[in-house]
Amino acid sequence: MLCEQIPELEIVKTYNNPQKLLSDIPDLDFDLLISDIEMPDMDGLHLAEMLDDKLVIFCTAYKDYAADAFNIDAVDYITKPVKLERLQKAISKAFERFEKANSAKKFIQLNTDRGKTLLFFNKIQLIKTAVSDSRDKTVLLADGSFLNLKNVKFDTLLSELPESDFCRINKKEIVAVKAIKFFNHNEIVLHHLEENNKNTTLILSETYRSDFLKKVKI
Repeated sequence: MLCEQIPELEIVKTYNNPQKLLSDIPDLDFDLLISDIEMPDMDGLHLAEMLDDKLVIFCTAYKDYAADAFNIDAVDYITKPVKLERLQKAISKAFERFEKANSAKKFIQLNTDRGKTLLFFNKIQLIKTAVSDSRDKTVLLADGSFLNLKNVKFDTLLSELPESDFCRINKKEIVAVKAIKFFNHNEIVLHHLEENNKNTTLILSETYRSDFLKKVKI
């Protein structure tokens, strides 16, 4: 009822079961989730973590989860009872973040062995020195395919890539933070599976360890 009083909002669908929302995701087109935290089968924090690139506002009767909510980058955290003015403030924050994300640069134009390409940041998993020529770089893409970039330096790439989303981990590799499945002080394991059905494992060198740990907020 409160959402209907905010003209900027279009209510796509409402749910009382988070599992049902997840099952419907392929058929839904939405930008913002307004969710409770304590729910049947799955809490709202876990639900939010499973929704890639969606903005989330939490509305809950409990104050205890606020720190956890902001750790997963929630737009806002509203305690019940929800008032229209407070909800409007949260929606304004969501709009600001959405507009900022839309205006941000999303790709870089580079030369490849087959011509120029528009390399979208959200498709990059890993960039490494090419085996055939150290001046070239090989990119592992989200769909598991590879792209060969011609004659480009790591420093050039790092100056163009979103700083918070990418990190150099040794002299020969840059990794996308979202591609990481596990890590320790010496190794990084990616979600990507190689032909032998084992996860790609990378070396975290001492030179870049401190910057990497800051990047992942450890």
